[in-house]
This record gives sequence, C-alpha cells and structure tokens, in this order.
Amino acid sequence: MTTMSTPVSSDRPFLNRRLAAFGTTIFAEMSALATRTGSINLGQGFPDTDGPAQIAEAASRAVLTGLGNQYPPGPGVPELRTAIAAHQQRFYGLAHDPDTEVLVTAGATEAIAAALLALLEPGDEVIALEPYYDSYAACIAMAGAVRVPVTLRPHAGAFTLDLDELRAAVTPRTRLLLLNTPHNPTGTVLTPAELTAIAELAVERDLLVVTDEVYEHLVFEGAHTPLAGLPGMRERTVTISSAGKTYSFTGWKVGWITASPELITAVRSVKQFLTYVSSGPFQYAIAEALALPDSYYDTLRADLAAKRDILADGLAAAGFEVFRPQGTYFITTDITPLGEKDGLAFCRALPERCGVVAIPNQVFYDDKSAGAAQVRWAFCKRTAVLQEAVDRLGRLAR
Repeated sequence: MTTMSTPVSSDRPFLNRRLAAFGTTIFAEMSALATRTGSINLGQGFPDTDGPAQIAEAASRAVLTGLGNQYPPGPGVPELRTAIAAHQQRFYGLAHDPDTEVLVTAGATEAIAAALLALLEPGDEVIALEPYYDSYAACIAMAGAVRVPVTLRPHAGAFTLDLDELRAAVTPRTRLLLLNTPHNPTGTVLTPAELTAIAELAVERDLLVVTDEVYEHLVFEGAHTPLAGLPGMRERTVTISSAGKTYSFTGWKVGWITASPELITAVRSVKQFLTYVSSGPFQYAIAEALALPDSYYDTLRADLAAKRDILADGLAAAGFEVFRPQGTYFITTDITPLGEKDGLAFCRALPERCGVVAIPNQVFYDDKSAGAAQVRWAFCKRTAVLQEAVDRLGRLAR
C-alpha cells in the first residue's frame, strides 16, 4: 500500500531567496489576460507574422536533411559562427574570429544570463540603465551581485541618459556596466557621443561592459553604434544580439555573443551548463538569414517605422502622452493626461475597457514610482491589427 508523503516542513521557502522577489513575469500575466479576454495583445514583443519564407524553408531543409537534429557543437555550428562574424564586419567593420570570438546561445536571454553568471562574483555591483528588461534584474540576483540602476528620464519627448549620474554611480565595487541600445522599453538609441563617454568611463575605471543590441537593425532615427568598436572597448565588451527581433522568428531562440577570446571562454564555461546546446536546425537557417541583402533590412525598418507612426498617432489621439521611439518596436506612453496614475491597475483593467493589452513599465524599475504612470505598447503587429487597436483605444478619448 502506497501512502501519500507529507510536504517537507521547514521555515525556509523552497525558492532561492535571491529570486523570491521576481515571481511570474509580467509578460506571462498580460499574455494570459489577452488570451482570456480575447484582447489584442500589444504587450509581449513578438510579431504576429512569421519572417521570410526562404528562411523558414532553410530550417525545414535542415531538419529534413539531418543538419542539426543531433547535438550541434557547443560554440554553435561553424556556418552560423562564420555568418555572425561576417555580419559584424559587413555592418560595423568589426573583425571577429568565428572560432574563438563568437558563441551561439539560446536566444539573447541565455546570453545575458551566461555572461552575468560568468563575469560576476557575489557582492559585485552592476550598473544597469533603468527601466530595464526584467531578466537583467533576475540574472544579476542569480549571480549574487548588486544592481545599481541609473535612470533614463523623460525629457523633451524622449528618455535621456544623464552621464554625470552614470559616472557618480560607479564605485570601487562596480564590476560591470549592463547596457541596452536600442533600449527596451523606452526606444532610446544612445548617440555616438554618449557611447564615447561611456567607453571612456569604462576604460578609466577598468569596467567590463555587457551590451544588449538585439534591436540593432530596428533604428528609425540615427544609426546603431556598437560599443565594442570604440577605443579601448574591444577587450572589455561582451556584445549580445539575436535573430528573433530582426527576422521575426522569436520562437527559434537563436542568439549570439561576440567578444574577445578570453571573454568568450569565460561565458562559454557557464553556457555549457545551462542549455549546453540548442536550436540545431535553426542555426543553419539563421546563417542564411544573416546574409540577406540590404534591401531586407531597409524594408523591415520602413515597415516598422510606418507601424510606429500608426500606433503613436492613435495613442496621442486617445489622450496619452507619447514618447515616439528612435528604435525597437515599442512605444512608451504616460497615462497621466487620462487622469490615471497607476500603470499596473490601468493595464489590468484595459482589456475590459478597450479589448487591448499593454505592459506597465513600473515592473522595469527599482523605483516603482519613477515608472508608475508609464505603459509600453508593441507595434510589431500587422497594420490591420494596429488600426483595430487604435480604434478600440479611441474609446478612452470618448
């Protein structure tokens, strides 16, 4: 006869205390809310159409011909590592050895986790631009490090970085700067002058830098400048990107890191104990995607810029204060003009009011009050979907 065991009795929670504050991500909560209410989901940042058919066909071909169906090499298949190196040379003039300076990961999320776990010791301080993508905080916590936010603040229709505040945040315990440009959720693209100042600070204070550049091809004003290309930065920068945002295959989870051999070795030492390897057939397909002609990237930007303007204009007409993004596929708005002040409550009620789902920015802040009235919207959707969302949001103005 089998008896039911009783739960372990202990005053200590099962969940590691470093992660106790995080719980379920806001993306899971809001996507579930969208499904339950049948609302248009402008919360989680994934396209509602697939990427280029020829790249999907390349993945199918890889599966059917046995490419990547078994464990691929730990650093990534040679074809993809070579394509990543060629991409960095083509767009930025950065030369990387595909054998020693490129590492393929399970999306940018694993790249961030592996980099932070590899490079940080408990007690190290990490400066991160706030608001920040939620996995940053969790990964810093898992490493036992201390998060030090430097806030991008709204000014003249955009979110800006105070370089003096950044410099003041650096202490003898600071080990690493964690940057994201183009920046999610604000859409800010750091300028060459700002990046030069950051590079000079990193060199002066001997800091490592992890830079998340997954939106590198989604820049509408200005251009993306990789930090690793600036003087003194090549040997201290871990550059992260991925295929999901650029090629609209977010479910494939193919990301990568480019860095010096020493940094790649450190990060790979952790990565091998996370997923070990992933996305075998998709790696071959993304190798082909990286070689798409310039016209693909130009069309992608133009399409998203037009969608940005549809949603931004609609949000403004509905009564929001709109911060029109320079990059990414997100728009941040302020709900104060609508007589609202709590973004989380606003987003939870919005599906019933308008049939639309968005994300409250306060979850991306240490100082919740700084982002309490901000809401983020994704415009990586079909034009008809955005137009319907704008029509529904018009109820707020009425």
